[in-house]
Amino acid sequence: MTKTKTQYPAILLKSLAVAAVACLAIAGCGHQEQGGVGASTIQNKGSDTMVNVAQAWAEAYKKVAPGVEIEVSGGGSGVGIAALIRGTIDIANASRNMKPEEIEQARTNTGKTPKEFIVGYDALAVYVHKDNPIDEISIDQLADIFAEGGKTTKWSELGANIPAGQDEIIRVSRQSSSGTYEFFREHVLNKKDFKLGSRDMNGSKEVVELVAATPGAIGYSGMGYNEPGKVKMLRIAPKKGEPGVSPSLDNALTGRYPIARSLQVYTLGEPTGELKNYVDWILTHAGQKVVQDCGYVPLPPDKRKK
Repeated sequence: MTKTKTQYPAILLKSLAVAAVACLAIAGCGHQEQGGVGASTIQNKGSDTMVNVAQAWAEAYKKVAPGVEIEVSGGGSGVGIAALIRGTIDIANASRNMKPEEIEQARTNTGKTPKEFIVGYDALAVYVHKDNPIDEISIDQLADIFAEGGKTTKWSELGANIPAGQDEIIRVSRQSSSGTYEFFREHVLNKKDFKLGSRDMNGSKEVVELVAATPGAIGYSGMGYNEPGKVKMLRIAPKKGEPGVSPSLDNALTGRYPIARSLQVYTLGEPTGELKNYVDWILTHAGQKVVQDCGYVPLPPDKRKK
């Protein structure tokens, strides 16, 4: 697995409110067609972390180009990338970078080299139940909970005073096709395999919902899925004994948060026509406001298109 190429600008923006908006249900996929306005359908598939913002982009873009249909579905970054490799979609959403072998396979299958566009940033949050007394955890402690060979199985081993019957740590993870799964494995588990016995969810939202309903649970998901009052996002320390850092806009953008990452979309070669118009719009202030409204970190102003 290649290491993520994300680089965060060394600037601090003023604090911005990042409230997740209620995004609509995912649209089904149809036949791919790229004609003129009034006849264009753009198929967008991939990351569950990004599916809420992708659907919100599609809804907002209707006001810009009412003749263009944007069909959005999730399934995970790996699912979107696999569809792009086959040439059956126009845009793959991914919370991880494409691997060299995936890029080569796409080139072999379609004759086109995938083009990457960074469209925002995310602080990959670690969630616990709202009543869990833990407020902070280190990368090493997370690895000892989730990784194969890890020894930590009870909250009391982390110094938490948990009510009787709730001391066992319930690990909530993602399916292996998820870019979030791969990012967590690389940057938290140091490429070790996950310990068997976790509850593996199909979507980012489902991770947070299960943690909210399970007092002893811990899981990871994009910060855009936070449910204040139901779950708690932990501060993450790079190493045990070092101060933890909260998942926030500023901390993700500046790289202070240890498990911040970029969010990207891929097209086959340079996009043209209505597909180019749509990707360009995502990178404008209007498209980036949608990123912010969905609880993620927008591109800095100097990285946007006018």
